[in-house]
Amino acid sequence: MSNIPEALRYSTEHEWVSAPDAEGVVRVGITDFAQDALGDVVYVDLPEVGASVTAESTVGELESTKSVSDLFAPVTGTVIAQNEALEADPGKVNSDPYGEGWLLELSLQDPGQIDSLLDAEGYRQQVG
Repeated sequence: MSNIPEALRYSTEHEWVSAPDAEGVVRVGITDFAQDALGDVVYVDLPEVGASVTAESTVGELESTKSVSDLFAPVTGTVIAQNEALEADPGKVNSDPYGEGWLLELSLQDPGQIDSLLDAEGYRQQVG
């Protein structure tokens, strides 16, 4: 069974979202299940800082030794950071998907949107 941290929320497209901080900022990445299905990630294409993203829209790509997969925005907001460490070491997405392998930080348009995502149990049921 994949590692599914309780504190995070999940999209049906296998992205995770951290709880919003006081400023309504969340961190986004792909789940352990997704990185395992992808195989070794060799390149990450992320939206630029300042870009607006809309929930469920394609915002980038993850390229692995097996395939290229779209990255979807789990929530609507503005990109305020991308994980620049992935440029040099995209494998962090595989080795630490919930830590050093995070992808984006978003400033939420509506912090309540987090509530529409799956909790850990709901995601477990989806991938189980």
